[in-house]
Amino acid sequence: MINNIKSVFSIKDLENLSGIKAHTIRIWEKRYDILQPMRTDTNIRLYDLASLQKLLNITLLHDYGYKISKIATYPQEKIPSLVREIISTKNAKNHAISAFKMAMMNFDQELFFNTYNWLIAEKSFKEIFHQVFIPLMNELGLLWQSDTITPAHEHFVSYLIKQKLLVNTEKLQVLKQTKFDKIFVLSLPMNEIHELGLMYLNYEILLNGYKTIYLGESMPIENLKDLKKHFNSIVFVSYLTVQPDRDSINEYVTKMTDELVDDSTELWFTGRLVEFINKEELSDKISIFDSISELIEQI
Repeated sequence: MINNIKSVFSIKDLENLSGIKAHTIRIWEKRYDILQPMRTDTNIRLYDLASLQKLLNITLLHDYGYKISKIATYPQEKIPSLVREIISTKNAKNHAISAFKMAMMNFDQELFFNTYNWLIAEKSFKEIFHQVFIPLMNELGLLWQSDTITPAHEHFVSYLIKQKLLVNTEKLQVLKQTKFDKIFVLSLPMNEIHELGLMYLNYEILLNGYKTIYLGESMPIENLKDLKKHFNSIVFVSYLTVQPDRDSINEYVTKMTDELVDDSTELWFTGRLVEFINKEELSDKISIFDSISELIEQI
C-alpha cells in the first residue's frame, strides 16, 4: 500500500500546491538553482517532498517582499528560520494552509496538531475555520480534481478537521440553550457524504444559543417528518455538495416542501448545488444561502 502514497511530484503538481506557475518555477531553477529536480529517462522533472516544502517556504517569503535573487543566496537552513520569524498572527493564515498541506502530503498527524495548536493559541475556533479550514478545503477540492492529491490525502486531512469540529461542538452542547423560538434539524440528502460544511453549521447554530438535532448524511425525507411529531417551529437545514444532482435538485426541493413545510416549518439550503435551484417558484418558507457566512448571519 505504501507505494500508493504520493511522494514524487511533477512540476504541474508543484504549481497546483504552491500557486507558482510552472513557467516561473523553471525560470527560478535555471536562473537561481533554487530546486534540484530529479529527471526521468525522458528528461521530465520530478520533485520530492523536501522540494515541495522548500518551494512552499520560498513562496511565503516571496509573498512578503523577499526577492527571489536574494532568497537563492541563503543557506538551506536560513529559509525555514526566516519563515518562522515572519509568521505572526497577521499572516498566520497562509503559513497554516501551507503547513496543513505538508501534513496532508506526508500523512503527518503531528504536524497537523502542532499547526492547529499554534493557531488556537492566537485565534478562536470560529476564526480558524473561516480563515484557514474553509480556504484549505476549497483548495483540496481543486487539488483532488487535478489529480495532485489522492482521495487518501483528502480523507486524512478531512478526518482531522472533523475531529476538531467534534471536540469544539461538544464544548457547546453542554451549555444551556438560550434561544427557544425555533429548533434546527441538520441533515444531508441520500448519498450525500460531504459532511464537513453541515458539521460546521451545527457548531455555529449551537454557538448562537439554539438547540440542534444533527442527523448527518443520507437522510430520507420521510424520516425527517418524524421530527415534526416531537417539535414545533423547526428549521430543516441541508448542505448540498454533490447530491441530488443538478438535474433532479428542483424535484428534490419540491418534495421537501410538500412533505415538510407548513406554518411552523422552514427549509434552509446551502452548498455548491444551490445555484441550480429555481428560486422563482419557491415558497417564502424556503431560504437559499450562497455561502456558510450568509446562512450564519440569518441565525
